[in-house]
Amino acid sequence: MVEHLGITFTAVGEDFLEAKMPVSDKTKQPLGLLHGGANVALAETLGSVAGMLAINPETHYCVGLEINANHLKPVKEGIVTGTVRPVHLGQKTQVWEIKITTPEGKLSCISRITLAVLEKK
Repeated sequence: MVEHLGITFTAVGEDFLEAKMPVSDKTKQPLGLLHGGANVALAETLGSVAGMLAINPETHYCVGLEINANHLKPVKEGIVTGTVRPVHLGQKTQVWEIKITTPEGKLSCISRITLAVLEKK
């Protein structure tokens, strides 16, 4: 999915991870706007990767429990940027907030993902 949608990771910091995704024929819906599902795929990718970076992958792994998204501003072209930041990093669950912005830097979508942190057996 990441490769198909053209998602590329562009920055990592102490409390965030960033990725970009082109608005293209692969990510648009029939009206020529960025598809809401593409936004959610970007958000889930960012949240899942961030979740794995926040745990010890030798002993634990993360799986998605729930994701939601509010699509606030349509995007017709360019490259959107997603930034994920932690809301809650517990031993059993994590909650992450993802903001997706337009090429002009305006908020296009806000999403929240909840991950379960499971122990490898």
